Amino acid sequence: MLQVAMIFAAGRGERMRPLTDKTPKPLLEVAGKPLIVWQIEAIASAGIAHIVINHAWLGEQIAAHLGDGSQFGVTLHYSAETSALETAGGIVKALPTLQAHSNSPIFLAVSGDIYTDYNYAGLHAKAAEMARMNEPRMHLVMVENPDFHPNGDFVLNGNQLHLAGHSNGTALTFGNIGLYDMRQFTDLPLGEKIPMSPYYRHNIEHGWASGEYFNGTWENVGTPEQLNQLNHHLSTT
Repeated sequence: MLQVAMIFAAGRGERMRPLTDKTPKPLLEVAGKPLIVWQIEAIASAGIAHIVINHAWLGEQIAAHLGDGSQFGVTLHYSAETSALETAGGIVKALPTLQAHSNSPIFLAVSGDIYTDYNYAGLHAKAAEMARMNEPRMHLVMVENPDFHPNGDFVLNGNQLHLAGHSNGTALTFGNIGLYDMRQFTDLPLGEKIPMSPYYRHNIEHGWASGEYFNGTWENVGTPEQLNQLNHHLSTT
């Protein structure tokens, strides 16, 4: 069973300016609630007790607003970055905290700026399966391609991911919801900016990346216009 999750909240949110000049993007509100709070509540509902949140830009606001997590029924831990270390670099920085709060190497990782009704409880069984594997694996939740990303990321055949152009089928978009294995990050350098893209490619090329298709509500809230559209949509449904 998943015991720990990580929410990525370190980005500057350049496309969301000027809203993010004084407010970190994960604290922007959707339907009267900060984006990151929707994520925290969904993770808590899945029975995951510990959540690590990395932050950089205006990160002190995130910690001050969310506190220790008791109001959500979880324990929140913070991984402060002087400047954003990108996804893999952020995981390396947070690794000791992730390891301290899980007896499994598998953790849930989500972006703090997406809005979705995905049920994280459905990932417990997959996490247990991955923990039994000798090689570190990853599992990515894939969604339909949004207008701003029409070509997608990876092809999903059954439950196996393939690089676009290396398999029949239409590429889908990675929904910024995944299961990762802590063992894949233990030998990476601390404090460096390290993107995840090479590790996605490596795992997919070796057949170590599975995936699933999600066709429910999912929005990557990247611009003020998208934020307004999502708020309007939720207020009329």
